[in-house]
Amino acid sequence: MTTAVSGPGRKRPERHRVVLTGLGVVSSIGLGAKEFLQGLRAGRSGARPITVFDTEGFTHANGCEITEFDPRDWISTLDVEQLGRAAQFSTAAARMALQDSGLDLTWLRARRGLISIGTTDGESYDLDQLVEQELAHGTGTFDPTAARRVPAGRLSVAIAQELGLGDVEALTIPTACSAGNYAIGYGFDAVSSGEADFAFCGGADAMCRKTFTGFYRLGTIAPDRCQPFDIDRKGILTGEGAGVLVLERLETALERGATIYAEVLGYGLNCDAHHQVAPDQDSVAGLMRLALDNAGVAPHEVDLISAHGTGTKANDITEAGAIRQVFGDTPPRTVSMKSMLGHAMGAASALGAIGCALAIQNRFIPPTINHVTTDPECDVDCVPNQAVEADLRIVQNNGLAFGGNNAAVLLGRYDGDGTGGADGTSGADGTGGTGDPTDPTDTIDAIREAS
Repeated sequence: MTTAVSGPGRKRPERHRVVLTGLGVVSSIGLGAKEFLQGLRAGRSGARPITVFDTEGFTHANGCEITEFDPRDWISTLDVEQLGRAAQFSTAAARMALQDSGLDLTWLRARRGLISIGTTDGESYDLDQLVEQELAHGTGTFDPTAARRVPAGRLSVAIAQELGLGDVEALTIPTACSAGNYAIGYGFDAVSSGEADFAFCGGADAMCRKTFTGFYRLGTIAPDRCQPFDIDRKGILTGEGAGVLVLERLETALERGATIYAEVLGYGLNCDAHHQVAPDQDSVAGLMRLALDNAGVAPHEVDLISAHGTGTKANDITEAGAIRQVFGDTPPRTVSMKSMLGHAMGAASALGAIGCALAIQNRFIPPTINHVTTDPECDVDCVPNQAVEADLRIVQNNGLAFGGNNAAVLLGRYDGDGTGGADGTSGADGTGGTGDPTDPTDTIDAIREAS
């Protein structure tokens, strides 16, 4: 913990170090942290023809849909029929994250907690169905169960209800495609300040016809695959899913011998209000500087950037240019997990953060798949097509959204005594510790001191 002076003779409250100890994943390339890790290592694609809604009338309709998910495998307290598809994703991911963390529910229920879930569409899938019913038969035919599922607040409240967490703040953050990072930043502040003892943070969204149609009419839906940073990229594939991370204080994680995936070092937020759909390069660069400053990290210390990387012409050129503004002519390797996952909207940066944590702990870089030729205007090393082994200490995760709502999170490797758990194992695959206890420079603090 550190203490900082705020004004003459005044001190801010002590800030706690915050670590990630549980990961829950519902994605098109794997359910749970272990399957997700395998999918990232293999460069697995989640792309397939969309079946969750009627695609008649579209010339192409591929997406990264989740097809092998049964919410009853994870949700036991609530009636899954009372939950919308996105809330099923968020609640299942939270249950996975709880199990992965090893936290005891009795312990959690006796303490202050936070649940923050970001989203783009909330339960727009159900809204689609209700509108269709209204147009065809009038409002008198509304399905009351579907109508009750619509409020976006259910994405976070359902987690509290499923886990029986009564003394928590539960909120849903609607900052679109950066919302997962916003939710993580909110959780980081709550836990580091001591306002909460733990947080379940992340994002969730379900594919819906409304959002697919919007992107399609903008001309940004790729025909078959997503190719970030490639000269022949043609746009996004819409995706869906949820990522939920358990945040807690470092000292409590160490006391209980928890697996520590990574440390949350800091984050940055800004809104440029420049254009409804076009990103602004200076604002994106400013965002990354804010995140680096908040984390106390210098640009040269960052080993990897998980880019927003949508595969659209505007995003990739703008983001790559902003990265060069901040990191110079030799930026860190910069990858896009959306090449595998599609654009999971409010879940995108949460899944990206989980991918970053797994990459740090398992010492590899996920690839940008479907890559053929790098666009000269996107001159970054995107680790094309094949994962590579890498000794990652600090990773930056970007999330950019319509309206200029931007968020970036910095994660660092926590080495400590060299083990992530009491049994000396660590990681979703359970194959080793988080660091070398004999190397005194192998910690975030030592890296900063050396710089």
